[in-house]
Amino acid sequence: MKLFITGISTDVGKTIASAIIVEALEADYWKPIQAGDLNNSDSHKIKSYISNDKTVIHENSYKLNTPASPHFSAELDGITIDLKQIKEPQTNNHLVIEGAGGIYVPLSDKDCVIDLIQKEYKVIVVSRHYLGSINHTLLTIEALKNRKISIAGIIFSGDENKATESIILSKTGIKCIGRIEQEPYFDQNVIREYADLFRDNLLNL
Repeated sequence: MKLFITGISTDVGKTIASAIIVEALEADYWKPIQAGDLNNSDSHKIKSYISNDKTVIHENSYKLNTPASPHFSAELDGITIDLKQIKEPQTNNHLVIEGAGGIYVPLSDKDCVIDLIQKEYKVIVVSRHYLGSINHTLLTIEALKNRKISIAGIIFSGDENKATESIILSKTGIKCIGRIEQEPYFDQNVIREYADLFRDNLLNL
């Protein structure tokens, strides 16, 4: 199973959700494009959060120096992101692929994050509650459906908002895989607890 993790915006909890999914499935992890924070990248964070000994964390295809939109970060580094140079790692294990920001974050003048999503991938959308998040979530799901991309489910992150969650689920018909509370901190133990909670839903995707 290949799961592509995307968010409705930036800083909505994609990496925490990815860590939980990786731990639950003992899956491999790959972030094709890392922009900024190269010494404390999302791959580093995943490694620190998981405790299983089966996961392989694969190298980024692009490591960009500036924490910015990948197209601009690449420009500052004097390169252009080329989708043909982004080679999915070979593995016999489940693979969790983490995107960058939302699906229409630009990678170059012509490509966006959504263009990384291959036909065999199942997408998990991470949604976090803020003013405007219903609109952002529905637009994300509509855009994926328009591309005929398979949506495996949604994970809600942060403080619970029943009104928001129920309207999103009723309007989209998307399965809720689980919710991640606004925890005071995340470490291997907390990630493992969520992995145990999410595992059955993930295995049934």
